[in-house]
Amino acid sequence: MRYLLDTHVVIWYYEGSAYLPKRIESLIDNLLNEIYISSVSLWEMAIKMNLGKLKLALPLNEMLDSIRNREFNILQIENAYLEALEYLPFIHKDPFDRFLISTAIAEGLTVVSADENIQKYDVAWVW
Repeated sequence: MRYLLDTHVVIWYYEGSAYLPKRIESLIDNLLNEIYISSVSLWEMAIKMNLGKLKLALPLNEMLDSIRNREFNILQIENAYLEALEYLPFIHKDPFDRFLISTAIAEGLTVVSADENIQKYDVAWVW
């Protein structure tokens, strides 16, 4: 299966948070699954860290190294994601989440997120 992790899932995974269910952690750790992380999630983390709204135990550059070492796929912004975003219903107001949804739609990925608003879109979602 191919999964796109929501920003909070990336954070919880790398922080070892109790908020991340064991079955989701197992899904991420399963080498048969392809795990994707959007550069937009990394951008969101950097912005929130800069504003003092997010403090990570692991510095962002170390998280990036770990992402590369784990061979998770980092998705860069593509025109197809922007095109899907243009037609996305305005259910969710968070621009980062909207972009993740449009990315998942364009790439045919399942979104891994605790955000139940995701399921209101025509996109595969798991939690």
